[in-house]
Amino acid sequence: MAHDEKQIEPVAAKQGEPLYESVSKAIMRAIDEGLFAPGKRMPTTEELSQQLSVSLVTTHRAMQELVAVGVLKRVRGMGTFVVENHREMRPRIQVGVISHAEASMGDYYHGRVLDGMRQAAIEHRVDLTLMDYSQEPRTGVNGYILINPVEKELDRVAAYALEESPMIVVGALSHRIEVPSIDTDNVRLATNAVEHLYKLGHRKIGYVGGGSQLGDSRDRRRGFVQACEVLSISERDRPILDAPGYRLQPDEALKFNRMVNDHNLTAVFAGGYYLALDVYKAASTMGLRIPEDLTVVGVDDPSSASRLQPPLTTFRQPLIAMGHAAVATIRRLCDQPGTQTHSESLQAELIIRESSGTPK
Repeated sequence: MAHDEKQIEPVAAKQGEPLYESVSKAIMRAIDEGLFAPGKRMPTTEELSQQLSVSLVTTHRAMQELVAVGVLKRVRGMGTFVVENHREMRPRIQVGVISHAEASMGDYYHGRVLDGMRQAAIEHRVDLTLMDYSQEPRTGVNGYILINPVEKELDRVAAYALEESPMIVVGALSHRIEVPSIDTDNVRLATNAVEHLYKLGHRKIGYVGGGSQLGDSRDRRRGFVQACEVLSISERDRPILDAPGYRLQPDEALKFNRMVNDHNLTAVFAGGYYLALDVYKAASTMGLRIPEDLTVVGVDDPSSASRLQPPLTTFRQPLIAMGHAAVATIRRLCDQPGTQTHSESLQAELIIRESSGTPK
């Protein structure tokens, strides 16, 4: 069977998204657009690999994903076929999305993650139910997505859900080997931040972090320390301020002022967007200009980051991709109980703006 008349466009790697997911989405779009008709045989893995300009391993993984969710089916000795009415035939499932009660679903972080979840929910016939960690388990829930749980919250949900319903963690790497997680590679993010500042000439770099009970914050702190050690930046020249939350309270702002003055800092890596805003405010009260007197690098890139004075250099996390991958994974785990899956770390993108400068 020739497939020359039906060519799928090559797929390029996207920042923050596993390549096999990009390939899977490209094949899905081709099916939706009629390039590969329901009931018809697909090109071979080798043919698709050539057309998509990706490896056989990546193509095979993408095809496996689509077989697992019921879009494709394999017939021994005949090939792989597009399932007739594959969307309508798949039963809808209910997934509980659990976050902290005080978290705002409208903020940048949660809003972007939920956008990705909603997109995937439409594709995979998933109904999302928002919950918080204080609630009891609900009947009829097929699986759970946990957003930024601390260890005791993860253990609590696992105690009532793990045996019956699959779980996946978003935004904080799971400490339980049987619970997969999807997160930004926060150690690499912090390492990249220090390397960026070092290349600009900074040798006195402070770190401001928050919420040390969360894995994200711990990983960013660890990445900061590791990068400084590799670059031979002494402990004296890499002071750390740990805030208990995601904002600097007045007493912590005073500690920040002393840290900058006592260590003659020329740069600060703020481990969160609101922490970066507080660093801006503290610098202003000290009469420091950004970046002339103090370079600032943050994390997350809401639209306001580019409108700050000066615009903030920051790391754009793949939040939509994280939410999308979480729903796709939980759907696969529900469809195929016992399926082995692994935690994924996606890469953040450094967005360089005017808050980066060379030291005086």
